[in-house]
Amino acid sequence: MMDVEHVEILLVEDSPLDAELTLRGLREDKVANNVVWLKDGQQALDYIFRQGEYAGRGASEPRLVLLDLKMPRVDGIEVLRAIKQNPATRQIPVVVMTSSQEESDIAATYGLGVNSYVVKPIDFDALCNVARTAGFYWLAVNRAPGA
Repeated sequence: MMDVEHVEILLVEDSPLDAELTLRGLREDKVANNVVWLKDGQQALDYIFRQGEYAGRGASEPRLVLLDLKMPRVDGIEVLRAIKQNPATRQIPVVVMTSSQEESDIAATYGLGVNSYVVKPIDFDALCNVARTAGFYWLAVNRAPGA
């Protein structure tokens, strides 16, 4: 069982294939030691705000959220809105990784405070590389407040 007290990356992705490729990319260069994969936006909200099945979760926050937009139950834009509107979570970096190239999605996410918007490549190896690069930047290169 993963140590949910020290999550480095929260992956919110409903596609098992995209999630596996993202996880593979993060593992290949040991970008992150502890990744939690959640399959829809409601699970992400429950995890981040310690409710539902995650009500007893410890106080630490993920260092990075990789967020798909098009998901069941609650979409990624609603998850992003909730994260960025809450003073306790607004500083968590959120990288949207989605297949949507819609200008309205790009504008909406930046309007809500997304840290980066990445269109998922079709090629499997390229998706692994995008995940690895995003994880490396946000965990190893970027300097966060209080770090």
